[in-house]
Amino acid sequence: MAVTAQMVKELRDKTGAGMMDCKTALKETDGDMEAAVDWLRAKGLSKAAKKADRVAAEGLIGIAEADGKAALVEVNSETDFVARNERFQSLVLEIAKAALATDGSVDAVKAASMAGSDKNVETALTDAVATIGENMILRRSAMLSAEPGVVASYAHASAAPGLGKIGVLVALQSNGDKAKLAAFGRQVAMHIAAANPLSVDVDGLDAETVQRERAVFAEQARESGKPANIIEKMVDGRMRKFYEESVLLKQAFVIDPDHSVEAAMAEAEKDAGAAIAITGFVCFRLGEGVEREEEDFAAEVAAAAGGR
Repeated sequence: MAVTAQMVKELRDKTGAGMMDCKTALKETDGDMEAAVDWLRAKGLSKAAKKADRVAAEGLIGIAEADGKAALVEVNSETDFVARNERFQSLVLEIAKAALATDGSVDAVKAASMAGSDKNVETALTDAVATIGENMILRRSAMLSAEPGVVASYAHASAAPGLGKIGVLVALQSNGDKAKLAAFGRQVAMHIAAANPLSVDVDGLDAETVQRERAVFAEQARESGKPANIIEKMVDGRMRKFYEESVLLKQAFVIDPDHSVEAAMAEAEKDAGAAIAITGFVCFRLGEGVEREEEDFAAEVAAAAGGR
């Protein structure tokens, strides 16, 4: 019996198994849907479906670099115990390497081939769920490039080289010495992890955010009862402070707080022998924005006591 794409999709929806595994199961069972479900269960490949509704907010950020580009991925697991598993760590690094061959979007990374395997990233993750027994998801991914130049990276709370709880990429476009660029870029990446800027420069800030901040500052200034021209100057002063706190180039450089990142970059240009432009950055913080399940410890203890 011919296996159709619709049959594969239906089996995948039922079991949560990977597409290739579903196709194989249907071929092995001559298209019998229920038999295919049992085939996947026997192989341990349908476990993924049972895990899929669990909150995955732990895990690791993975980084992979190549000449002039780097990729960043966040792979979540349910527990930090799994994040310490060497197999999981290796999987995250391999996914990051696979991401280098894509545009950095999650869909593209899921479809990318794993090195030395006929499986794509999505199938490899499904197989890992079945083997390790926890829900795992590729939540986010990104890729930056700089030509000419370097993409520097930094992993904070590192579990192993290229793995951590915070991952940062920063692209430096320059014809300067690459070793010097990489060294400065790593410092900037460390700064980004610590200072959490919103954009590279003032022009890169979201216009809505700027308008909202200005409106708040204006309302605060009006409450002072001062004349309109003074209020305008007060707002401008507070906006400058906002930029110094929120814009990468305006922030005090964590490596040397007496100077801004912009001033530090001017010094780095002299060292590298060419002008430098920071063209972009990405910062992933593990589990950022994931709604975690809150456990009521008191209720749990009471329930346990009542069950004696």
